[in-house]
Amino acid sequence: MTNFQKIKIVIPSRCIETLALNDAIRLPETLATTIWESPMVASKKTEPPMTYAEFNRVVTISKKDIYQETIAENRETMRVKKEKTVVKNLEKIFGAVLKISNRKGFKAMSMRDLSRESGLSMGALYTYFSSKDELLEMLQNQQRSISQRILKERVDQEQTVWAKLKAAIFTHLYLSEAMQPWYYFSFMEAKNLNKVERDKAVASDLSLEKVFESIIEQGQAEGVFSTPNGQLAASVIQAMLQDWYLKRYKYAKRGISVDQYAEFVLELMKKSLSPE
Repeated sequence: MTNFQKIKIVIPSRCIETLALNDAIRLPETLATTIWESPMVASKKTEPPMTYAEFNRVVTISKKDIYQETIAENRETMRVKKEKTVVKNLEKIFGAVLKISNRKGFKAMSMRDLSRESGLSMGALYTYFSSKDELLEMLQNQQRSISQRILKERVDQEQTVWAKLKAAIFTHLYLSEAMQPWYYFSFMEAKNLNKVERDKAVASDLSLEKVFESIIEQGQAEGVFSTPNGQLAASVIQAMLQDWYLKRYKYAKRGISVDQYAEFVLELMKKSLSPE
């Protein structure tokens, strides 16, 4: 049996709002995200969770870890040393950024807006980051690092190409559902990054496409998949996954769940990739 080591990751309750065009559609106020650390694999392997409800039950969420990871990555620039204080205030800051960006966009957000929304003084804000650019980079890097790590771990656990493809599709969709404000923010605000960070965002985008391309190439080598252009097939998969969190309002209005969407994408790719 595979034992998954659990970590707890917070999506601040203040920012659990869908960043869709329709403000009336909101995500639940309390939302558990399923985040795997490196699994401890014993002799027998079991099927990973493949519904969103199961995904949410695998790991208990805590508020600390996402911010502790941010602290670890930015310890040299943060001037507050008490971890408890940093965790509490990062939650306020990140939640406020997502809320304001949903309303008017990150570029239009002033530091005064952030101070008012977070309840922290201007001076206090600058103890965590030196500029809006640095704050944007922190948010972008956090979402990318969590997503990339979990996706790789999930895919690497699987043995067959079909299982790998399913794991990649479902894990990405479930993560984007649980962290929808973060995914939407990262996509929409990438244009406001400086060149170095924008290049990182592009590289991250291409690395996701490469995950699918590598699986498809492996399937072709094994004679399991058949497609005239594996790279283009990977791009199409990625576009379908992005559509879920960028146009969440559309699927909510149609009553389409993330499980239904995941199954549809997988079945579509089965028909597209299976040899005739």
